[in-house]
Amino acid sequence: MQNWATAVIEQAVGGGKNVPPLLFSPITLRGVTARNRVMISPMCQYRSVDGGPNDWHLVHLGKFAMGGAGIIFGEETAIEAGGRKTHACAGIYHSDHIRRYRRINKFLKTLGAVSGIQLGHSGRKASCHDASRNWQPLTKADTAAGLPPWTAIAPSPVSEAPGGPLPHEMDLGDIGRNIEHWVRATRMAADADFDICEIHGAHGYLIHQFLSPIANRRRDAYGGDRQGRMRFPLKVAEAVRGAWPADRPLFFRCSVVDGKGGEWYLEDTLAFVRELKERGVDVVDCSSGGMRGSTPFPLIPRVPGYHVTYSARIRREAGVRTIAVGLITDPCHAEAILQAGDADLVAIARAALYDSAWPLRAAAALGLADQYGLLPSDYAFRLRGRDRSRSGYPEGADVRIPHSPDDLVPYVWRRELQAQACGGNLPT
Repeated sequence: MQNWATAVIEQAVGGGKNVPPLLFSPITLRGVTARNRVMISPMCQYRSVDGGPNDWHLVHLGKFAMGGAGIIFGEETAIEAGGRKTHACAGIYHSDHIRRYRRINKFLKTLGAVSGIQLGHSGRKASCHDASRNWQPLTKADTAAGLPPWTAIAPSPVSEAPGGPLPHEMDLGDIGRNIEHWVRATRMAADADFDICEIHGAHGYLIHQFLSPIANRRRDAYGGDRQGRMRFPLKVAEAVRGAWPADRPLFFRCSVVDGKGGEWYLEDTLAFVRELKERGVDVVDCSSGGMRGSTPFPLIPRVPGYHVTYSARIRREAGVRTIAVGLITDPCHAEAILQAGDADLVAIARAALYDSAWPLRAAAALGLADQYGLLPSDYAFRLRGRDRSRSGYPEGADVRIPHSPDDLVPYVWRRELQAQACGGNLPT
């Protein structure tokens, strides 16, 4: 193990004082307490039917709760049918959706997890195919396959990509109705027993489109300078906070900077976050990208923890709790981020798809005294029993496997078998 990681572990366990790592310390946000600071990020599944969740989502999210995560977010959930990117995207706009989400939330909570919903609207990114087809715009030809296109809305009639379909420019009536959709979806999310609500204001979706001058070319009160471009997002934040129960926390996901060639920068996000904080936003989820332009702003390198410096500056300079996300896969790296005061929560996404019990592995790596305490009690019981049963046979001991009273076969320890199977190339 690397020296820096060893140092983090030693610090995390308090030099032998049995102090739990920060990653596995509880965090209280308003009236909600999460058992640890591992958050499963929203990840689009493209498995919804008319916006509603199904058994796929129960299993997809349930396995993360069984694996010990503290906070579990479902995918971005559209506030109206037209706010979805695809016909298979999640939404919360039918009364029947409430019952379906409540079923999943009940299961997550029986396993000790906190449930979160990320509300959003795709704006000009609507009416497309899913990720497997690179989000190509739907056309009339797709209608025969049950995938009719629809007209997207946006702050300005500027297409997502050159030559793409032009969205409808929102007038004041559209803006008012859209905010009403946010309020209705928020109330439905509360009724569905979500513990946390997050507003998706990143990745080039509707709120981000209002913020960035690349997509917002308006000349009225909702465009122009930064304050004008922030007007609609701040109204959404006010409306959602007003509709969301006072004892439940409100998160906001930001693209702290636009993508390559962008025109929205960290200084803009700092000004925006200070206003969000005044409106009752409790936690800022620090991401980036989703908007491309023609300025010299460079591509953001995809290195482990590439959003951490954004999270750190926003936390310190705006005085708000933050989430670090972005290729954080090493438990020691996650702990180091928290120990440095660069974030309050660490969000895991694709690493959890690869290993839904990532929190359990992280607990073992960081020396948590009772790592199995993260798991359902019946899982924990069996694993503790497994460890007890093998504890009397240290690796390398002389062990014989009885085939009969007189036939005791020497046991070959697994490292010897692995050496044979791997040609002697064993990991250290």
